[in-house]
Amino acid sequence: MSALVHASGIIERQMGSVLLDAGDMRRTLGRMAHEILEANQGAEDLVVVGVLRRGWPIAKRLAFLMTQIEGTTVPCGKIDIRSFRDDKPSSGKSEDGTEIPFSVANKTVILVDEVVYTGRTTRAALDALMSFGRPKAVRLAVLIDRGHRELPIEPDYCGKKLQTEKGDHIVVKVNEYDGEDAVVLEKATNAGSAA
Repeated sequence: MSALVHASGIIERQMGSVLLDAGDMRRTLGRMAHEILEANQGAEDLVVVGVLRRGWPIAKRLAFLMTQIEGTTVPCGKIDIRSFRDDKPSSGKSEDGTEIPFSVANKTVILVDEVVYTGRTTRAALDALMSFGRPKAVRLAVLIDRGHRELPIEPDYCGKKLQTEKGDHIVVKVNEYDGEDAVVLEKATNAGSAA
């Protein structure tokens, strides 16, 4: 993993340290699936929606695990939040990868993302989700909570909570896109302080 130099030239990233490997991710998602089912007393009226991009494969895995545990299919969809973001300029592209082939009305929606940081992605995902109907409840499930919230948003289900610096970078790799499953922490360092 190569060091990354910011445009300012002052900050660079150290080689990443692996926080979760494939086995850790599998066990963490298994635990989360059990926690979700226990909190909701089973899979009845439960649906899962993953935030594109890497929240989607994690959502599929959670839905599959819950389906295996309960013996009842837990529907899973994906939501594209790009046009709902308030912290990133719109790319002007009209493409939308959203696919929710079921009703969310009167369902408990498990909204899944790989990392929660400022809370802005979750806020955008909630706005996008509400355009599909009025759920009974929405619960947030994340693989990693790295802190530094800017909005009053907290996950209901969390795989791992980390203490990070603002300049750190969490890289979640999923087999579907990256050819491997891993969570890597790249620590920010002050390049100017190196003697």
